[in-house]
Amino acid sequence: MEKKLKQSLIYKGKLLSLEVIEVVMPSGFRTSREIVYHPGAVGILALNEEGHILMVRQYRTALQGYIWEIPAGKLEKGESPLKCAQRELLEETGYEAKNWQFLLAFYPSPGYSSEVIHLFLAKGLIEKQPKFEADEEITISFFSPQDLEKLLKSSQPLDGKTALALMFLRQQGVKQGNSNYP
Repeated sequence: MEKKLKQSLIYKGKLLSLEVIEVVMPSGFRTSREIVYHPGAVGILALNEEGHILMVRQYRTALQGYIWEIPAGKLEKGESPLKCAQRELLEETGYEAKNWQFLLAFYPSPGYSSEVIHLFLAKGLIEKQPKFEADEEITISFFSPQDLEKLLKSSQPLDGKTALALMFLRQQGVKQGNSNYP
């Protein structure tokens, strides 16, 4: 284990905070770590009755462009991952789901961030009204498994939660002998 020598809060915003931590490694080497603290998030792999995947397209400033992703969002203080997933699916897409299944939790970037993303499968979609937040401009669309397979095989980068969700879906299709999921 590393021993902390000094911690300095560099930035605290509404979404995340950044600290620089000076440490001594077990070898005696002194160095610093830059850590982004994040409250956690959810990602939702939402499937309609035809097995098409609900995706959202939105502008991501860090990428300076638009990207298709599975619906997702940040955990609010005291909110369970399932409640967050249900809230985010409705807010971003206007859909609720009858059936929810937890798939896994993962660290997208443990080298510098504390963020944990909880991935859920949502089925039995019911169309309602979206509740977009003021800072979100979202387009939604359902993609066939074949369209998403092309996206997986293209050279276009995907965000990690979407790639992981699509790989899960692909693996499930292979396990179940479902020809819709190559």
